[in-house]
Amino acid sequence: MRRFGVLALTGTGSVDAAATARTSAEGAAVRDLRGRGAHGPQWLGFTEGDIVVVSGLPGGGKSTLIKRAAQDGGIDSQDVRERWERRMPRALPYAVYRPLVRFDHYWGLWRTLRSGASAVVHDCGTQTWVRSLLAATARRRGRALHLLLLDTSPQEALAGQAARGRGVSAYAFARHRGAVARLLRDAESGRLPAGCTSAVLLDRGSAARVSRIAFRRP
Repeated sequence: MRRFGVLALTGTGSVDAAATARTSAEGAAVRDLRGRGAHGPQWLGFTEGDIVVVSGLPGGGKSTLIKRAAQDGGIDSQDVRERWERRMPRALPYAVYRPLVRFDHYWGLWRTLRSGASAVVHDCGTQTWVRSLLAATARRRGRALHLLLLDTSPQEALAGQAARGRGVSAYAFARHRGAVARLLRDAESGRLPAGCTSAVLLDRGSAARVSRIAFRRP
């Protein structure tokens, strides 16, 4: 049986031996790059056709990482929201057209998944059904689902929300904190969401170091 894995690569393309994975009893590989800062890898490499889901707190840097490192900017609901905001009257509350934004986002996600292309997907952490869908798609392809998990403090995330001029309610933020905290605890113990083959844990410093998420032929 083929084994799927994630490679942490340096800017020169050589395997970063210091980022050796810890493998759980279930066979899930977890690479913890937190605290690496300027010594962390610049590239994260995966197998062509794999799916990478990026999770973390709102304002924690998911969209920034995806736009910088993913080919074609990845699949990010924030991009869809911004497109709709440019079309709508400024006085119209987002809640009014939010269902249209979500439909547009998931329609684009479905088209990409159906194409069989590699994908980097934004995940807020609370939508477990999205990760289940991605896992099922990867399984049908004979490929793997990988988790990039950003570990940022609530203070860092709130500062990120303020910097982009858009926040979430206290209730929503609390839900996100709980969901992401569970993902982190499980990943640190080698337990990943159902269908995930590997996880990479990043803090703000190591995430800022990543300039490319690459997909290579098996």
